[in-house]
Amino acid sequence: MVSIKPRDYRVPPGAKVDLSKWPTQVAELYDSKKDYKKTLKAQVEALSELQRLHYASNQYALLLIFQATDTAGKDGAIRHVMSGINPQGCHVYSFKQPSAAELEHDFMWRTNRCLPERGKIGIFNRSYYEEVLIVRVHPELLRAQGLSDDAIAAKALWKERYKSISDSEAHLHRNGTRILKFFLHLSKEEQRQRLLARIDEPDKNWKFSEADIAERGHWDDYQEAYAAALGATSTEEAPWHVVPADDKKNARLIISEIVVDALRGMKMTYPKTTAKRREELKEIRRQLAE
Repeated sequence: MVSIKPRDYRVPPGAKVDLSKWPTQVAELYDSKKDYKKTLKAQVEALSELQRLHYASNQYALLLIFQATDTAGKDGAIRHVMSGINPQGCHVYSFKQPSAAELEHDFMWRTNRCLPERGKIGIFNRSYYEEVLIVRVHPELLRAQGLSDDAIAAKALWKERYKSISDSEAHLHRNGTRILKFFLHLSKEEQRQRLLARIDEPDKNWKFSEADIAERGHWDDYQEAYAAALGATSTEEAPWHVVPADDKKNARLIISEIVVDALRGMKMTYPKTTAKRREELKEIRRQLAE
């Protein structure tokens, strides 16, 4: 297997992002399908052990954010990479169209309610970033958020939202939440092929939505919105990673390596037992041995 270096996929803080210069496909990171399965299994096992340590140390929370265009493989990546995680220590949230109650609050309220606690891993399948992506491509959605005409017309609206997001992520980092953000970068041609598969293969028909076709018509607008968001909100504390997504196997290996690398970087340890506690345990063991 080819060595995976997480920093190769990281968006540098303050970078001006042009997604046309970021690859949607790289050379295969595995020698064969068997090698892919073996490598992913090893990474999943490493992630499982690190998650137990993460839970036991209870020092940090870990938030994983996944964003992508339709058919890019977010669901599959989450399912495969996190397959070895204890469900008690991990929660996945999928954010779709906001409810009437959610629209009565600020744009980050509904996701903030789902942030992971210390010792836990939280996964956002789409997130508050939708508010600078789909809402930017479809500005008519701002009307439903109860904003004033002046706020909607303000040229600084998106910059202000980027700042709100970055400030919030900085606050979370200072208080022990580590954030990893993944943009699954898919080519327009590969999306076309995957949409055709959803039509042609009966067991995939349920995945197909006419809305996907409508959104595909805004491809260039979405690429621009993603580029702007990635450049404005990738920081050293909460970095964006652009993951080539035309090859699903490659994408899963890259994501799993980045998560494992981040958890190892936390330098966590299991809680140490004090001398007093050891004596207490010896006494309890003596009682159990009788």
